[in-house]
Amino acid sequence: MLLPSRKQSEAPAESVSGRAWLMLALATVGFAVDFWAWALLSPLGPRFKDSLGLSSFEQSLLVAVPVVVGSLGRIPVGALTDRFGGRVMFPLVSAATIVPVLYLGLAGHDSLAALLVGGFFLGIGGTAFAVGVPFVSAWFPPERRGLAIGIFGAGMGGTAISALTTVKLVDAHGMANPFLITAAVLAVYAAAAALLLRDAPGRTVPTEPLARRLAATLGLGITWQASALYAVAFGGYVAFSVYLPTYLKTGYGLTQADAANRMAGFVLLAVAMRPLGGWLSDRLGPVQVLAGSLAVVLAGALAQSFTPSLAPVGTIAFLSMAAALGAGSGATFALVALLAPANKVGSVTGIVGAAGGLGGFVPPLLMGSLYGAYGSYAIGLVLLGLVAAAALTFTEAGVRRAVTRGSSRPTPS
Repeated sequence: MLLPSRKQSEAPAESVSGRAWLMLALATVGFAVDFWAWALLSPLGPRFKDSLGLSSFEQSLLVAVPVVVGSLGRIPVGALTDRFGGRVMFPLVSAATIVPVLYLGLAGHDSLAALLVGGFFLGIGGTAFAVGVPFVSAWFPPERRGLAIGIFGAGMGGTAISALTTVKLVDAHGMANPFLITAAVLAVYAAAAALLLRDAPGRTVPTEPLARRLAATLGLGITWQASALYAVAFGGYVAFSVYLPTYLKTGYGLTQADAANRMAGFVLLAVAMRPLGGWLSDRLGPVQVLAGSLAVVLAGALAQSFTPSLAPVGTIAFLSMAAALGAGSGATFALVALLAPANKVGSVTGIVGAAGGLGGFVPPLLMGSLYGAYGSYAIGLVLLGLVAAAALTFTEAGVRRAVTRGSSRPTPS
């Protein structure tokens, strides 16, 4: 049994202030809004494929570009958040995301090149994650951070807003409509965040240069351990959230609207499970939650590789993987909160978040290429199962030892 988990379960509820919960709520809303913008191109991928005559690879590239830019951008944004705080960075990221959203809605959707340019800068919205984790972590005591960061992580449900509304708004009011609405919401949030957000009292502000801080972060074991796990857990979630509409339309012949709705269900379940994964990590320990989650992903991927009927086997497989990927994502950052130094949480989060996003960049491209070559998604799903198996082995070996060593150290007062 992990000693920190037992201590955490005995922590009094009064130890968390009302202001901390308010800051968590504001950060979660901001994360959802930025992720809503970040995911705008994914539901429209099949439409652009038909209207612009894109190949399967080009369609996959279109929806993957915002993912990789948003992922790599988390590295400097996380380090900048350690330095300047979420009060500065949240409004800044949200306001900057408005520009590519307006560009895509008003001018940048008539060619693949224009979409790729807009998608590149749309990646800014994906960096909001690296702002929120250190911001929220500083407001909560260690025994509550798994739950708090899990609740914040539920903001990834912004992708579900995009999945449920984008296609319908385009059909009803034209291509520009969802982009204009999202830009307006981003502007409102950026203004509200500038007025209401406050950094935690006593927040540790690093004084070293950015390059030195990043180098020190890369020297931490938790950085690499959490990066590997998040690349599978959150990377799997991102990959499914951007490619599932295409998979369901191509593999099962669903309409674009039906495929988008089913993808939204996948996303919503993963979002709901992320706080639960953090909460369970506070009580059982993140290693146990990660191991269970990865075992479910392994089983679900192998089952789906046989392309079973969508009802009920395929649906059960996808929903099981959604629940596991959400819980595993929450557990990964409970692990970060447990083992990362307080003044490096943002930097660690940036690198781990980048790994998660990059984990979501490769599978859509791979799935598109494999389907184009073999007319089947089975090989890609088998590969997902093998990756989950490797991550499970790593969790039970190296990560468990790291947490055990961490639990044997005196708990800071």
